[in-house]
Amino acid sequence: MERSYIILSDSGGVQEEAPALGKPVLVLRKDTERKETINEGVAKLVGFESYQIIREVELLLNNKDQYAAMAKEYSPCGDGHASDRIINELKLFFNKYYLK
Repeated sequence: MERSYIILSDSGGVQEEAPALGKPVLVLRKDTERKETINEGVAKLVGFESYQIIREVELLLNNKDQYAAMAKEYSPCGDGHASDRIINELKLFFNKYYLK
């Protein structure tokens, strides 16, 4: 995915992962349970009709502004620093209660 320019998928997991890499996602479904990426504008529901898929791919390939609008990094699952925050909280807890 990292080396892709545009990602087409019907996978919910890919809909979450690809935007974190800054890749536009065309979702080959009529509906999705991953509405966050659609609402953020980094993914677009295009259905599964070939003419519609081709039209949307051509739009992203030929329109730099449209591509840039969808190619922003976004992660609906967090920022990737949860473990750092957990470690810091554990250190604070143990320093306060056990390491006096």
